Amino acid sequence: MQPRRRARITVLQCLYELDQTGHDALTAFEQRVAEEPLPRDAEEFALELLAGVTARRSALDDVVQKIAPEWPLDQVAIVDRNVLRLAAYELLYTSETPRKVAINEAIELAKLYGGDNSARFVNGALGTLVEHFNDFAQRAQSER
Repeated sequence: MQPRRRARITVLQCLYELDQTGHDALTAFEQRVAEEPLPRDAEEFALELLAGVTARRSALDDVVQKIAPEWPLDQVAIVDRNVLRLAAYELLYTSETPRKVAINEAIELAKLYGGDNSARFVNGALGTLVEHFNDFAQRAQSER
């Protein structure tokens, strides 16, 4: 498996644990990396993603609510919600990952860890984000 995908999986697991139990995300990360080490570059990438998503969680939740308005945030499956947070963070707050890659990775994570309809839901929500990307990106820039 590619190192960056492993990094995203590790971050998704930590975000899931944070949502499910309220445990500290960084502590969860350290435990996961101790059990299954990542290459140095992938670990740094994962830490950047984890720190970014947790620091901007409220803003990312607003984005998720806008790109999936038919679902109240607390009714979105935990995996789907965190896949969308992670992808929205990569799309809006980093320039390192090409849009297409961030979207494809999110869909793959949804297929691997979500329910039967997760990949379709994530794809549709991220399609809405991309469709209105400039509006969301402007808001993200003002928050930096």
